[in-house]
Amino acid sequence: MGDCIFCRIVGGDAESWKILETSAAYAFLDVAPVSEYHTLVVPKRHYADIFDVPEDELTQVISAVKQVVDLYHERLGIQNVQIVNSSGEEAQQDVLHLHFHVVPRHAGDGQDVQWSTHPEMVERFGALLDRLAGAAD
Repeated sequence: MGDCIFCRIVGGDAESWKILETSAAYAFLDVAPVSEYHTLVVPKRHYADIFDVPEDELTQVISAVKQVVDLYHERLGIQNVQIVNSSGEEAQQDVLHLHFHVVPRHAGDGQDVQWSTHPEMVERFGALLDRLAGAAD
């Protein structure tokens, strides 16, 4: 995928600041960081999103995410981290190559991720499970 920036990074055709590399994954500092050591972890092979990647390769990418988190914890003392994946346009995926954000967090970092919760949905859980079971038939 010559037009994919992450494929170019993995292939060495675009600049990156490598944190970690495995046989299946590549981790590098995000050029639009929201915190120090904000890192992207991508599969070396091109997959558009989490729906596209085979489970065995996803497992290897998640293992690389854990290795990055452990590295930051052991070397930098990082105690708080967010792991984020957005798959699909409506989930605000900006680069169509599967990637995970590893975002170290600390008090006063200026990031305030607030989700709108919908407790009224609890009433619908039975119907949601029935729909899921019906889809599996």
